[in-house]
Amino acid sequence: MARERVPPRIDGDREWVLWGSALSPFALEVEALLRFARVPFRWLPAGGPWRTAHRHELRRRRLVAGRLPLAWPQKTALDEFPQVPFVFGPAGENLYDSSAIGAWLATPGVAPDARSASLLPDTDPALAFAVRLVDEALDEVGLYLVHHNRWVLSARDNDAGVRLAREMRPLVGPLSPLVARFCPARQVRRLPYLFSVAPPIAAWSDLPSRLRPPERRGFPPTHALLDQAFDELLVAVEPVLAGRPYLFGERFTVGDASLYGQLAMNVADPSAWALIRRRAPATARWVERLATGDFGAHRPGGASTLDATTAPLLQWIARVFVPLMQQNHAAWTDHRDRGETVFNERAFDAGRACYDGELLGHPFRSVAKTFQVRVWQDLGRAWHGLSPGDRTRLAALMPVVGFAG
Repeated sequence: MARERVPPRIDGDREWVLWGSALSPFALEVEALLRFARVPFRWLPAGGPWRTAHRHELRRRRLVAGRLPLAWPQKTALDEFPQVPFVFGPAGENLYDSSAIGAWLATPGVAPDARSASLLPDTDPALAFAVRLVDEALDEVGLYLVHHNRWVLSARDNDAGVRLAREMRPLVGPLSPLVARFCPARQVRRLPYLFSVAPPIAAWSDLPSRLRPPERRGFPPTHALLDQAFDELLVAVEPVLAGRPYLFGERFTVGDASLYGQLAMNVADPSAWALIRRRAPATARWVERLATGDFGAHRPGGASTLDATTAPLLQWIARVFVPLMQQNHAAWTDHRDRGETVFNERAFDAGRACYDGELLGHPFRSVAKTFQVRVWQDLGRAWHGLSPGDRTRLAALMPVVGFAG
């Protein structure tokens, strides 16, 4: 992601706005980042009132339509605006993208609390690359896993629609019951776009048809792939968080924020959260601690290290995230070179720009996603910017073949 612009500075006496929903892992990630940086903020639209919520919704719409300037980051042709989250400043600052917001807060002099500089270590390039890699991998692959957990594993017991309706009430008023009904149906319908394709069995015949995890014609089932990837992720992070307060030692980083955001999404999904607590109890306690805003374990002068403790997590990334990004990049290049101009969810819905791949020994079919191309290209540039010695340090902990993009 381009970083040429000077990031807006935070006036610690004026309130900022986190525009998003607690149902979103990216909004939860940004909440943790803002709390850690001690930025005064409030959630909207849930934090209303009606007039304030509508004013900021109009601001969001104008920003997405290009009628308001984006303060941070610089948006490229490969990026697309999400539904959430956005951060709005009191002087008209408009920001989006959880990873970019983390980098913004880590910029010296931006946040009112100097400890936020630890979010992206600046004295050890190899460590900084590893932190950034964890952040991007969990944002891109973690979303598939926790979305699957909510709408498949917790298909029978999550109340996400009701919670979203409550958050959206300042915007939609008496129409909030419609949100409670139709939002879950929309999210279930989007499961195949987010990598979750059901096998051809009637395992959810007790659910209304609108809430049954869908198959998709011509697409291999991927539930086993996602279950395996999530189980291996928990196996990788559990011993780390059982032994130290954060992934890389004694300081909270954007990698921690990303892991927290993804897993915290499932806290309110009973079956999914029960699985996490059962298989990774230390990780669950870590998520619950951060959910209260407790960063007391952070030591500004403490050690953040690139060591063998995090090797299993980095190796998980090398097995799951790296090949997915490689295959997506190759598919995008191929479709683009053949004249395709439509990608991402719009293309998926139209049956365009799709490709077949394999992860963890399982076949899958997906659509080429331009924002993942941008992530992979950025990581490739960062990899090539490392010294030979830093690459050697990383290679001792994980396979690094393929970071060229």
